[in-house]
Amino acid sequence: MSKHKINFNTKTIHGGQIPEKGYGAVMPPIYQTSTYSQSSPGNHKGYEYSRTHNPTRQALESSFASIENGEYGLAFGSGLAAIDAVLKLLSPGDEVISTNDLYGGSYRLFTQVFENFGIKFHFTGMSDPNRIKNLINVKTKMIWVETPTNPMMNIIDIKSLSEIAKSKNILLAVDNTFATPFLQQPLDLGADIVMHSATKYLAGHSDVVLGALVVKNKDLADKLYFIQNASGAICGPMDSFLTLRGIKTLHVRMERHCENAKKIAIFLNNHTEIEKVFWPGFSSHPNHNIAKEQMSDFGAMISFTTVGNDFEKAINIIEKLKIFTLAESLGGVESLAGHPASMTHASIPKKEREASGVVDSLIRLSVGIEDVNDLILDLEQAISL
Repeated sequence: MSKHKINFNTKTIHGGQIPEKGYGAVMPPIYQTSTYSQSSPGNHKGYEYSRTHNPTRQALESSFASIENGEYGLAFGSGLAAIDAVLKLLSPGDEVISTNDLYGGSYRLFTQVFENFGIKFHFTGMSDPNRIKNLINVKTKMIWVETPTNPMMNIIDIKSLSEIAKSKNILLAVDNTFATPFLQQPLDLGADIVMHSATKYLAGHSDVVLGALVVKNKDLADKLYFIQNASGAICGPMDSFLTLRGIKTLHVRMERHCENAKKIAIFLNNHTEIEKVFWPGFSSHPNHNIAKEQMSDFGAMISFTTVGNDFEKAINIIEKLKIFTLAESLGGVESLAGHPASMTHASIPKKEREASGVVDSLIRLSVGIEDVNDLILDLEQAISL
């Protein structure tokens, strides 16, 4: 692509891509190979071993960089592998400040793996960026953010946090999985690193497990590329191809995801059997104004609790759903329902879960792109006694 600025919807299809030279294939081919021939030792056509480089993966990484307005993209075998690479930028004795409402797998990696190597983590609410200042000391090297958070949909002011981080020479990393670059672009707001579980909205069809990192700074990119190659947690060419295919429809899928989610959030909010609905699009939602400022829409993730915060009732609702599928994960074309306390966030101790709002009656929805009337009728029949 030429260097002139193209709009997001065009980037999802063409961004970072180059014509295939062999036969003019419109889609990047799947280079299902582990190694590449060399005319003499060290003399090759840019590729020598697929852990280091693979043309299909490279096409995907270029797409990641394009849609996040970054310069360098990296693809990994999973979102957690991508996070693992970021944390390997740190050294024993370093400290990280993280939101206290985050994906359970991230929490598990932080506390059960990297704490064993001398990294200290501070978990705190980040709705007010000023709270972060009190936790920063000379050992603080990174701030880790999710926004919207998983599963409470809390909104964190990325721009304000980036100003704090830069003033202290601290890296700011943002998990942008829930929002996607269609709704929110953290690098433009001052973040240093953007992470995605590309398994979710980017791939979009629940048929891939894959992770992504995007940065603008070359020195930072070089460090991450070294870790990617040295640790080897890369994705294969088939998964790269499928994710790149998914990205090409990201913009049209996200429009429908958001459209459906708004109608469902309003339906749930008006239902007499529902206690509280967590969705950033409500004017009553904490930091709703920040969401309006840094996001172009409010996303398709919704959490809610039942009247009386009844655990048994919540489980009954989930089990009665017919179109919503009870399953881990999110962001696919199909609608999913989950129980965070026993599924995605089970690795977080109960006391800590509940302190951040993840009570046993909380249900999380990933709203898909089906007919919204069918989805609402499904929720109605499941909620009704």
